[in-house]
Amino acid sequence: MMDNRAWTTRLQNSIRDLVPEWDHSLVYNVLHGAKKLEHALQFFRWTERSGLIRHDRDTHMKMIKMLGEVSKLNHARCILLDMPEKGVPWDEDMFVVLIESYGKAGIVQESVKIFQKMKDLGVERTIKSYNSLFKVILRRGRYMMAKRYFNKMVSEGVEPTRHTYNLMLWGFFLSLRLETALRFFEDMKTRGISPDDATFNTMINGFCRFKKMDEAEKLFVEMKGNKIGPSVVSYTTMIKGYLAVDRVDDGLRIFEEMRSSGIEPNATTYSTLLPGLCDAGKMVEAKNILKNMMAKHIAPKDNSIFLKLLVSQSKAGDMAAATEVLKAMATLNVPAEAGHYGVLIENQCKASAYNRAIKLLDTLIEKEIILRHQDTLEMEPSAYNPIIEYLCNNGQTAKAEVLFRQLMKRGVQDQDALNNLIRGHAKEGNPDSSYEILKIMSRRGVPRESNAYELLIKSYMSKGEPGDAKTALDSMVEDGHVPDSSLFRSVIESLFEDGRVQTASRVMMIMIDKNVGIEDNMDLIAKILEALLMRGHVEEALGRIDLLNQNGHTADLDSLLSVLSEKGKTIAALKLLDFGLERDLSLEFSSYDKVLDALLGAGKTLNAYSVLCKIMEKGSSTDWKSSDELIKSLNQEGNTKQADVLSRMIKKGQGIKKQNNVSL
Repeated sequence: MMDNRAWTTRLQNSIRDLVPEWDHSLVYNVLHGAKKLEHALQFFRWTERSGLIRHDRDTHMKMIKMLGEVSKLNHARCILLDMPEKGVPWDEDMFVVLIESYGKAGIVQESVKIFQKMKDLGVERTIKSYNSLFKVILRRGRYMMAKRYFNKMVSEGVEPTRHTYNLMLWGFFLSLRLETALRFFEDMKTRGISPDDATFNTMINGFCRFKKMDEAEKLFVEMKGNKIGPSVVSYTTMIKGYLAVDRVDDGLRIFEEMRSSGIEPNATTYSTLLPGLCDAGKMVEAKNILKNMMAKHIAPKDNSIFLKLLVSQSKAGDMAAATEVLKAMATLNVPAEAGHYGVLIENQCKASAYNRAIKLLDTLIEKEIILRHQDTLEMEPSAYNPIIEYLCNNGQTAKAEVLFRQLMKRGVQDQDALNNLIRGHAKEGNPDSSYEILKIMSRRGVPRESNAYELLIKSYMSKGEPGDAKTALDSMVEDGHVPDSSLFRSVIESLFEDGRVQTASRVMMIMIDKNVGIEDNMDLIAKILEALLMRGHVEEALGRIDLLNQNGHTADLDSLLSVLSEKGKTIAALKLLDFGLERDLSLEFSSYDKVLDALLGAGKTLNAYSVLCKIMEKGSSTDWKSSDELIKSLNQEGNTKQADVLSRMIKKGQGIKKQNNVSL
């Protein structure tokens, strides 16, 4: 009822109706089984205020412990100090609980105050409460305070026990007070208190912390001569100490001695020894110890040891032993994470054992190990990039993409890997897949490499898809890459041959604007310009010619005018000639004549008249043989004014010519 309902008057009444008779055992069991501490405290207070029961020593103790465990220490303190008013006497154990609870909460000063209050309240302080105080203050490094209270304890006639000395030694070593610890160790023996296994282990561990292994060994030998004898803790501590000072061989000696003495290593022993062997490069020994662990089904407490073993065995070049580490993890029910597989894959690639690396990769992908969100050891770029590059270079880009899509779900967006995927798909003739990767990179802001674009464009062209090649080239330029001359030419030619002249023209415009390979591709440029003019895209052609001029290059207008005139494209020829005259571009007289002939032949006399006037106004004389025919046609068409103007201009031009000849 208390677990499932709020603490209300209604619940209290329900409890009254449920319980016909109250006793301390019932109250104790309700407190013990309560899932909500607040309910337990309210129940404790309500039963007494309601006169249902007067709490005894056990129910008080239970409530104080429960509050202490969750650091509700003010409540616990009040309940403890109110006990005499209820006629329940104190005892030392209750104060010990409160001292230790304040200590666990890190409030050392309150622990000390409670200890001092015991004396004021007349509660006897035995070695039990002193030991609790020592443990609290030494855990916080208050070794000077501990010494003062130790002396006070002795002066009060409270004799220290073996446990007291063990606590003091542990605390002094924790505070790195070696000399103080040694004095207390001697004092302990002077008092006739013989060390036990905890004492020896504490002293040995202390010497190991100070890297005084010779002193630790002496105590260890003394312990072996004692009836107690070293335990697995003693041996493990010695191994740890020797490894800490790089005396790995001594650590192995202790390990072998331990086994020959019939003491079985535990998980802590193995967890201590294996990293040291790896650091020392003793991989054969590490391999043998791992086999022992597998045989006894003992897993280390720290799973990072497996990663260290994998790295070390791989570094030593023993890939078979490294692979055995993965098998050992399976045997010991330790889940292999993506990072473990990554180490093996990386080093198999370094050894050019790509088939083995791919087998490992297949397992990694099939089991979706990368996607396990509870794992923390992720696959590093140094592992996935080499295998992705290999797969992309060897016709297995699809598999590489499956791997990388799993990595992307974990937030990976590696530039090298993605560019390799683009290259791989392109080389395998799957440009659409390449372009899909390209779009992913664009969305995520991952830089695209020029070489990847080039392969993608070439792949599209090899499949006869110049339009898609042009789209990819546009993306390449937008990304700040400049295609080389041959790539431009390939795309332009492919588009042109596909009949997509204007699209080819737009690519040509980019090439001209970037000033790439213009001189090498003037023949292609001329073909595009001619096609544009022939199809009536005159303004576009003129724009391209103007862009060429701006970049210091000149189109062969004479050739274009000749073709247009011959093919009867008089309007295009007229506009091109106007363009040349307006910009004072160099043109041959024969080009003028061809255009004029074409215009006259097409009956476009006014257009011919206009062009001829412009030519003469520019100061260019022309011996166009058909000028008289033009004048005649103008008169016949009723354009007598234009005919008269043209006649006078021609005569004037001839007069100037005669004067120039006389001068000569």
